[in-house]
Amino acid sequence: MDHTTPPASTAGHSPESSPLGKSSEYPTHYDPSLLFPIPRAPKRAELQISGTLPFFGADFWTAYEISWLNLRGKPQIAIATFMVPADSPNIIESKSFKLYLNSFNQERLENADHLVEKLRHDLSAAAGATVQVTLTEAAQFGQVQFGELGGLSLDRLDVEIEATAHPDGSILRARHDEATVEETLVSHLLKSNCPVTSQPDWGSVQIHYVGAPIDQERLLKYIIGFREHNEFHEQCVERIFTDILHYCKPQKLAVYARYTRRGGLDINPWRSNFSSAKPPSQLRNARQ
Repeated sequence: MDHTTPPASTAGHSPESSPLGKSSEYPTHYDPSLLFPIPRAPKRAELQISGTLPFFGADFWTAYEISWLNLRGKPQIAIATFMVPADSPNIIESKSFKLYLNSFNQERLENADHLVEKLRHDLSAAAGATVQVTLTEAAQFGQVQFGELGGLSLDRLDVEIEATAHPDGSILRARHDEATVEETLVSHLLKSNCPVTSQPDWGSVQIHYVGAPIDQERLLKYIIGFREHNEFHEQCVERIFTDILHYCKPQKLAVYARYTRRGGLDINPWRSNFSSAKPPSQLRNARQ
């Protein structure tokens, strides 16, 4: 087996054929072929996204279980952050990502820069676009800060929820007879499920927009509608973005979700069509 080059093709790379839900032995040596890319195109086609994307953005990953050996065999540790551009052709399945990261546990490397170089090369090859990698080494752990997503809380609303298995974008409304507003709304009640194992994915979501005022009760009900929905983190955020864009027609829109970690990894997708938007702060939330 070639342990230097990850898979070049994503043929047959459906979620069902990924390591998800299957018994896996932890790797004993560095192995980039463990990375399992999944094409974004099929889910985007389901959302009627084709041609030029209606957004830009990135998927921000945080890995809390990074370890390798120095040349003398002494273990090293770090926290890593990865930025996968939203226009990359592939996402990287999270369990394969975890297995790949653990393949460094017994790998001797000259220094942390060598690790970053390998991570950047392998992840970029799997995603099909340049992935940015940043390491926070143990000496810098005290500088890691926490913060919560800013905005007006939708969770303050006392809404009645009818049983639903999927989010229904058609319930969304905006009051187009009122003056344009710019506001940021946030909810900590986002929950979706893994599309293969149905394990729960817990998150917080922030919605920043310019446009006609969005009906907040309907928006909260829509977010809660993901509670039994099976879809990857990145796909849920793109669904929220496209549904709000279609049914509420804001002039500008940004959707950002921070999910709690599973297996030492958290995933934080961001999608925006604000022309001057900068990537959001990567402060960890209390639940992360």
